[in-house]
Amino acid sequence: MGPRVSSPASPEVAVVGAGIVGLATAYALRERDVPVRLYESGLPGSGQSAGESRIFRHAHDDDRLVECVRRSRAMWDDWVERFGVELLSSDGAVAIGAPVEDRLKVLDRVGGVPARPIDSAELADRMPLLARYSGPAMLDEGGGAIRTGAAVSALTSELGSAIVAEEVISLRLRRGSVVEVRSVNRCDEYAHVIVCAGRETARLAESVGLSLPIRLAAHVRLTFEVRADPPARIACLQDGSGEFGEVGVYATPLPGNRRYAVGLSQAVEVRDDGAFADPAELASLADRARAYVERALPGLDPQPTGFVHCWVTDLPWSQDGLAVWSAEGILFAAGHNLFKQAPWLGAALAHAAATGDPVDSRLAPEAKLGEPPS
Repeated sequence: MGPRVSSPASPEVAVVGAGIVGLATAYALRERDVPVRLYESGLPGSGQSAGESRIFRHAHDDDRLVECVRRSRAMWDDWVERFGVELLSSDGAVAIGAPVEDRLKVLDRVGGVPARPIDSAELADRMPLLARYSGPAMLDEGGGAIRTGAAVSALTSELGSAIVAEEVISLRLRRGSVVEVRSVNRCDEYAHVIVCAGRETARLAESVGLSLPIRLAAHVRLTFEVRADPPARIACLQDGSGEFGEVGVYATPLPGNRRYAVGLSQAVEVRDDGAFADPAELASLADRARAYVERALPGLDPQPTGFVHCWVTDLPWSQDGLAVWSAEGILFAAGHNLFKQAPWLGAALAHAAATGDPVDSRLAPEAKLGEPPS
């Protein structure tokens, strides 16, 4: 018997990549009773979704992106009810530095987000690990730490045997709007394919004639132990102040508040062939993160206890940008900082594949979702 293509009334869909976006997409298809197969060459959530924590924040430069995040926040709450596990902490997210004023203006303009300026006393209460700071600060009360491991585990469990341990080698468009997917040990055909494969997305797009403007880089995030007893409440942190020698710092508590993950938003650029121009740069970023912890977070032991090294795939118009490209039954999703967007983005991709409708117009590449205002 040859490869099967489902009927138009119940299309079989393939999703490539079991990071958080691929898992969310496959789960949203399952909710629509659409048969789905999810390809993953490694362990689910072990690529760009690796680690135990991410920041959920509403604050962005683009009003449209704030609206998308607000919708995704409600969907995270829905997942919590369905799966019966904590997926997002309730301790909020704080930001410090000059960008705070502009971010608050955007949030106020969009509306519906519980965010406000806070003084140094409240900042110290929300972020007891932080050194003394008296500059601009804000609290996003609806923000918090995403429990990434719990989210990946819950979605993986829900999808079960729909996940296959296969590396996708190529995609090919066939007659009759059929998409051929060739993996290491399989050759299957589908009515629709959704690619959420991180660094592999651009390569697979090239196989059907699309050139995606993805910039590949590498990133490091370090984990540090809390010196004393873990605080009962601790917020996520974004530091754009420069007060402690760095801008673009982000930090999130891990479950139990005994450890805190700290990273710099800078990433190490990678050449077109996938190699580092200077491999020492990744170690340099780790050293800078350690030095930042010594200056800014005296509540942490500055000797890291863990590392996460992962690829970054961002788009030219913004580090928070995302877009979806299409090619006759195939959707290619790309962007950076997508963990918080996963429920909404997965639902949008699933809707397009299940119905044949165009993807949400905000996700069209020409919309440049996430682009800061000029």
